Order: sequence, then C-alpha cells, then structure tokens
Amino acid sequence: MAIAKRIFLFLAVNFLVVLTLSIILSIFNIRPYLNAYGINYPSLMIFCLVWGMGGALISLSMSRMMAKMMMGVQIISPTTKDSNLKNLVDTVYDMARAANLVHMPEVGIFQSPEPNAFATGPTKKRSLVAVSTGLLHRMSQKELEGVIAHEISHIENGDMVTMTLIQGVVNAFVMFMARALAYVVSGLGNKKDNSSSGSYAGYAILVFLFEVVFMILGSIVVASFSRFREFRADKGGATLAGREKMIAALESLRSMQGMRDPRVDKPSFESMKISSVKKSGWMALFASHPPLEDRIARLKQGI
Repeated sequence: MAIAKRIFLFLAVNFLVVLTLSIILSIFNIRPYLNAYGINYPSLMIFCLVWGMGGALISLSMSRMMAKMMMGVQIISPTTKDSNLKNLVDTVYDMARAANLVHMPEVGIFQSPEPNAFATGPTKKRSLVAVSTGLLHRMSQKELEGVIAHEISHIENGDMVTMTLIQGVVNAFVMFMARALAYVVSGLGNKKDNSSSGSYAGYAILVFLFEVVFMILGSIVVASFSRFREFRADKGGATLAGREKMIAALESLRSMQGMRDPRVDKPSFESMKISSVKKSGWMALFASHPPLEDRIARLKQGI
C-alpha cells in the first residue's frame, strides 16, 4: 500500500508539473515563440522532468549513505554495552513504536559540540536517526525524548520523500524556464547559422544566468515547505512524547544556540539539523527552519 501511494504521488506531482508549465506557457503566450524559434517544448519538458526529478531521486536514494559520510555518523548496535548509547537506541525505538513504524530506524551518533539531531533515508524502512555528542551529553532524558520524537515524526510523515518531490519539481521548472527563455532571448533558433561557437556561448551564458535567478526563486518555495514540515514535526513530536517534552527540547536548543560547530555550520548542512541560525529581514524567506521562539509559541498555543 505504501509503495502504491508513493508511485501515485510521484505520478501526480509530475502531472501537476506538466500542467503548471503548460498553463504558464499559455498565460504568458510563450508557446508560439518557442514554436517559432524551433523549440520542441514537449520534448524539452520531458527532458527537464526526467533530469530534474531523476537527480532529486538519486540524491534521496543516497541520502542515508551521504549523511553517514558527511557527518561521520557511527551506527550504534542495539546490543551496545554503553549505557548512554543503549538509552539512546531504546528511546528511538520507543518513539518509533509509538509512531507505529514497522521497521526500526538505524540509530547513530556523530562527534560535534553543537547540539544537533537529524533524520534521513529514502524510505521508512531505510531511515536513520542520528544525534550529536553535544546534544546527547547536554540534554536531559525529557529533552532527548522531545528531540527524538521530532525526528521520528519526520520519518512518519515521509518528509524526506516529499522534500525530494518538491526539489525535483523546482529543478524541472528551473531547467525548463531557463532554457526556453535563453533560447528566445539569444535568438538562437532564429539565426540561419547556429554553428558558430559564439551563438552557443551566448545561449549557455543566458541559461546559467536564468538558472541562477529561477533557482533563487525556487529556493524560497523549498524553504517555505521546509519550515512548514518543521512545525508539523514539532506537533507530531508533541503527540508522541508529550507537549511538555517537545517544548522542553526546543527551549533547551534555544539556550544552547551559541554553540556552533564550524564544520557543519554551513547552508548545505542546514537540512540536517533540528534547528538553524535565525535569519532576519528578507533572508528569513530562505530559512529552512522557523525561529525557535515561533516554534515554542505554537506548541504552547496548541497550534
């Protein structure tokens, strides 16, 4: 049933991408220009969908392995003799059972003074929950349960797959619009001789520039959903562990916000954190996580 649901979701998203692009072409009357310039837009659309979605799906399939490599995650055996590590595994398993997960996630730990935790993996069956040594050593059991419940909620909601689909849609949209507009602006298809390197060089530069612009706009969409899923995971974590524990976990993270690890304090690692540095002004549009203050307030209000 889960596989059928994922296939349906994948096909539905691709259908919506095609429909959205077709509507955009019609509203802005771009289609006649593409035809006039010799662009086969259905073929271009299919190419961009396959390339954009394909790249996102490959990233998803490798997410657990890449997380282990990038963060230096050490997988913890369920039979470990270390009492702290054993407690961590038991806590993850308890929350997973509370969420009715059939398959227990892998549990890992990585060296970092920054209090941090993340969940990743291509499917619920092949998921990973990892925490930093900084979080494990500084948080109480009550706070730890709140953090783990949040991460298990991500797995329960299928957030990794959903984020992949959204990123794939953005990739496809960016590739299509950048190439279509670059082709029209450069006048490549309207020239009798397109064999010159200058014609294609100009086109390639325009594609790059348009991709940068559209990727920036697309990043706002991806970040917006990322913030939504964090609120949803907080709510799910409150259901699994209890609202007080979820609030306690977030308040603990807020009190330790000054503890940053330069190795992982980079934009490429933001998705692998339970919280991130607060962004102000227009930069808040690109934040992958809502401010901890807002998350705590929502939980206290029962939203």
